[in-house]
Amino acid sequence: MTRRRRWVWALWVLFTLAPTAARADGIVADLSSHSIAITTGFTGASVTLFGAIEGHGDVIAVIRGPERDLTIWRKGKIAGVWANQESVTFANVPSFYAVAASRPLGDIIDPAEAALHHIGVDNLKFAPTSAVPPDRVRLFARALIRVQQKAGVFSSAVGKIAFLGDRLFRTTLAFPANVPTGSYLVEIFLVRDNDIVGGQTTPFAVSKVGVDAAVFNFARAHALAYGAIAVMTAVVAGWIASLPFRNA
Repeated sequence: MTRRRRWVWALWVLFTLAPTAARADGIVADLSSHSIAITTGFTGASVTLFGAIEGHGDVIAVIRGPERDLTIWRKGKIAGVWANQESVTFANVPSFYAVAASRPLGDIIDPAEAALHHIGVDNLKFAPTSAVPPDRVRLFARALIRVQQKAGVFSSAVGKIAFLGDRLFRTTLAFPANVPTGSYLVEIFLVRDNDIVGGQTTPFAVSKVGVDAAVFNFARAHALAYGAIAVMTAVVAGWIASLPFRNA
């Protein structure tokens, strides 16, 4: 079955089942694929989110990557030389974060409700792993967002969810070439009168496959051996590259 036919079939199933499934919380959704495989030459990928709602309303989707600790450094002059001078490490930072909505967030959801559910980068809460003055936490948290946006793993704009009629919706979730591996969650919210009235969470995975996966797993399991092999490979490559000049 082609991707186009799978998409049409999925829409038909959702349209057929939505009257039953939506009665629980007003929304039913799924992804065109529940996994992204990273292979050699991977340049990014996209996944289609589609679904249906019961009655009227707006839809918001939040995509979160696996959480990790992240250290942000601030440079300063030390003896006249610019160097890393101050740092803050934040715990449980999503390695990927993006938001899509059927209309601008400010038009469809109450700010307090958005803050409660961490919808939008400005509503992400980062907790330092050690005691840090509140003003430094805010400063470094803003820097963290800028760094992640520059790397392309935090979206700087809200994506567009399009409706087909009054019930069916879809959007394309794009992932860059440097997308982190791990387990992801897509949270889909149904919003009416500025409040969240229903929701659904759908998981999917990003993983390395093939030679890349073998090298990645070996590097994690045998870091010392991998480092030694990398150094020896660089030495041998440098020696081979120098041979033509030696014979000249």
